[in-house]
Amino acid sequence: MGEPLVFEKSAPGRKGYSLPDLDVPEVPIAELMPAEYLRKDPPLLPELSEVDVVRHFTNLSRDNYGIDQGFYPLGSCTMKYNPKVNEDVARFAGFAALHPLQPVAQTQGALQLLYQLEAALREITGMDRVTLQPAAGAQGELVGVLMIRAYHRSNGNPRRKVIVPDAAHGTNPATATLAGYQVQVVHSNAEGLVDLDDLKRLVDQDTAALMLTNPNTLGLFERNILKISELLHGVGALLYLDGANLNALLGLCRPGDMGFDVVHSNLHKTFTTPHGGGGPGAGALGVKSFLAPFLPVPVVEKTENGFVLDDRRPQSIGKVQAFYGNFGNLVRAYTYIRRMGAIGFRKVSTNAILNANYIRKRLEPVYPVPFNRFCMHEFVASAKKFRNRDVHAWDIAKRLIDYGMYPPTVNFPMIVDEALMIEPTETEPKENLDRFCEAMLRIAKEIEEDPGLVQKAPHTRSVTRLDEIRAVKELNLRWRPA
Repeated sequence: MGEPLVFEKSAPGRKGYSLPDLDVPEVPIAELMPAEYLRKDPPLLPELSEVDVVRHFTNLSRDNYGIDQGFYPLGSCTMKYNPKVNEDVARFAGFAALHPLQPVAQTQGALQLLYQLEAALREITGMDRVTLQPAAGAQGELVGVLMIRAYHRSNGNPRRKVIVPDAAHGTNPATATLAGYQVQVVHSNAEGLVDLDDLKRLVDQDTAALMLTNPNTLGLFERNILKISELLHGVGALLYLDGANLNALLGLCRPGDMGFDVVHSNLHKTFTTPHGGGGPGAGALGVKSFLAPFLPVPVVEKTENGFVLDDRRPQSIGKVQAFYGNFGNLVRAYTYIRRMGAIGFRKVSTNAILNANYIRKRLEPVYPVPFNRFCMHEFVASAKKFRNRDVHAWDIAKRLIDYGMYPPTVNFPMIVDEALMIEPTETEPKENLDRFCEAMLRIAKEIEEDPGLVQKAPHTRSVTRLDEIRAVKELNLRWRPA
């Protein structure tokens, strides 16, 4: 049975507090407030003891799943262990008790951290300037495309088109559309990479940018990236990197050296800060120097008198945050970068790549990999062969929950039928990779012997299969008494 709602556990008259007796005369409430402002009935609030409340939320936490509990192979959304030293540093009194409206003279340490974090990200990505303001990757994308738009307008040619690969993250076409561009799709070739001939057909003087992920969502490195860059720059268009897969490049290569003009990086993925249910994200955005005038304000600058927030930038796209990014997450990312260094980051990427290829080789005899060659940090297998047993990728994902592991991404990218997108990250030891592989192989055997077992999974959760279509159309998040 699942944990009851607090309203269902409520008992009339039960309290979770005790107050001392009044030491002043009690005055009836009717004498203190006009009658029209008083409730006729008491508010419908749960009545619980302290132990009821503590047990309720403890039980809910046990029914949840997080990276501190187990394996999280969520493809294209790097979910790796967040070192606790990051949390310790973010809780330093000078950071945690800081207020964004304090005078600059009182926030020099925080501004120095932001300045140095920007410098580190410039070195990691090969960019010339970085803004740390975007609240997550999607906003980082939007800021980047808005800067691209401002740049082209300043040149007297606003341009109308943004090219997006058919395997792109869904946020890419959404961002381009939101920025007012017409989206054009470039198709993948037989190798799972950008089809150069198709790209040549699309690129012209009206192209503003190509939004690319490298390695792409199949986990494959775009070998023709320099040719792609030359093609775009030849018509004055820009090259944008979706940094969702930056975990594969750390210490090995830099997007700026590949020809990218704009790069967003998810600090809440690559640089081990909490995200999703664990806290706000951070979508730092790096640009080449010719785009720096368009950075959102304010910009952290270093002067002879210390660090300042500069908002006197006439070509800026404006403000994108009330203050300056999700500061607590920026502290965590800075701590991680300082601890790892260049050698540590090289190990991050090489271990992530090794782990992904190890799982790929173990699973490929049972779960075919359509673009099956050496991958980067992730790969995409297919569950298409199980459709003859009326089992789909999402059924396998649900069954994996019964084995105590979070499911991989399913049905994405859409160029792979019944896709299973698996990213183990570098933080998992071989024992966990083997546990995952053995669970996946066992599920494949279950499909052959008893497909109903997989079709009706999970069996170990308080909630099993939801009507996801109905949930989207009839959103109901409020409890109402009978």
